[in-house]
Amino acid sequence: MINFSQLRNIMINEQLIARGISDKVVISAIRDIPREEFVSLDFKDISYNDSPLPICKDQTISQPYIVALMTQLLCLKKDDKVLEIGTGSGYQSAILSKIVNKVYSVERFEELREQAKVNLEKVNINNVELVCGDGSCGLDEYAPYDAIIVTAAAPTVPQELIKQLSDGGRLVIPVGQIHMQRLLRLEKKGKQIIEDYYDSCTFVPLVGKWGW
Repeated sequence: MINFSQLRNIMINEQLIARGISDKVVISAIRDIPREEFVSLDFKDISYNDSPLPICKDQTISQPYIVALMTQLLCLKKDDKVLEIGTGSGYQSAILSKIVNKVYSVERFEELREQAKVNLEKVNINNVELVCGDGSCGLDEYAPYDAIIVTAAAPTVPQELIKQLSDGGRLVIPVGQIHMQRLLRLEKKGKQIIEDYYDSCTFVPLVGKWGW
């Protein structure tokens, strides 16, 4: 029988902490969430591998390190309101839900939204609002957001997302070519936008009005 708890601890120590993930709140959230509940049955035994894994609709659950890095770059506080673009299986949503009081997540595939709902219920998470729609347009209904995370690759930063950030809000998004991107952290300070680039990465494309 696979000891998933042991594998999770090994993943945290060898894939995350050893590579510079130092935010204790992020590490604690990842320790609390059973990643194996968010992958398909065929890949459950390799849930903690250092790689993304396929889910339905040709989408993926991101590599554990990338999930941790993007979450750390958001610099979250408990009372932050967070928007996630690209729910997928719900794993990133679950991590965020352990750190902040409220998460809104937009997924373009209804089938994935429904599966994420089931996955989140399995681990008793009830502070994530799941919406089906065009994530490249954000979710204006609940804006502004203190943090926005985009788990799909965009050619440029959708301006609608910047508009939906609060003053002091942070946005983390993979930007670049369709087969290779870099993580961009953007912070909105009044009329000023501060940008910092981080690791190279490869995400599925952000499809929609302001995506591919």
